[in-house]
Amino acid sequence: MTEPQTRSLIITRVRPQGPNIRSFQLMPEDAIQRGINAHAVPFISGQVAVLRVGQEEPAYFAFAGAPTDRHLEILVKRTVGASVALFDMKEGERVDLLNVVGHGFDLDQQKGRDLVFVAMGTGVAPLRSALRHVLKRKEDFGELVVLYGARTPDDFCYRDETQSWEDAGVELRQVVSQPEGRGWHGPTGYVQSLLDHVLPDLKNSPVALVCGSREMIEQTRGRLQQMGFAPEAILTNY
Repeated sequence: MTEPQTRSLIITRVRPQGPNIRSFQLMPEDAIQRGINAHAVPFISGQVAVLRVGQEEPAYFAFAGAPTDRHLEILVKRTVGASVALFDMKEGERVDLLNVVGHGFDLDQQKGRDLVFVAMGTGVAPLRSALRHVLKRKEDFGELVVLYGARTPDDFCYRDETQSWEDAGVELRQVVSQPEGRGWHGPTGYVQSLLDHVLPDLKNSPVALVCGSREMIEQTRGRLQQMGFAPEAILTNY
């Protein structure tokens, strides 16, 4: 087995997404040099980029864009190590793509089924990748439901896109765990609390795609199994 070739990625766009969260669009330097209008990095929705940023230890960032999008995209939350270094980088600067890892979501196996995307915080990144992929072939799938939880309303990422998701027929439900003083009038609590309100209405062998903290994933998996989901109908990206 050959080792994956390191590719230099150029930051082409940076956008704020929440407190200490930014999205980065990236394009391989060799694609730019050859005038190619696509990233040409093979991956499937849910997979993760292993990036080296300066002298920091390599770090893992899930792809937030669909495989067929022109640019690569990731979400970066400023925490420690490479995420701190990357968070402060600007358009035109470089990072290295060392590898693509994780099994991702085999969406071709889910055709004809209802899809329930369950995300917490920046866990929305791999689910956005899957959702963008699915929306390009929406006729192949059943109902699409996005359940998205965040600490505060300001922590929701891609707020400029959610209306377009709903316009495309996606049922979007959001919940916050710390609404105090934020002018939030929607549901409060954790994203798992939304499951009871949507799953009973789904009829086409629903499949859940779940991303978030390890604790959130385990709690969501347990709740879904209590509701009758088979283990193989609960998908995670790693």
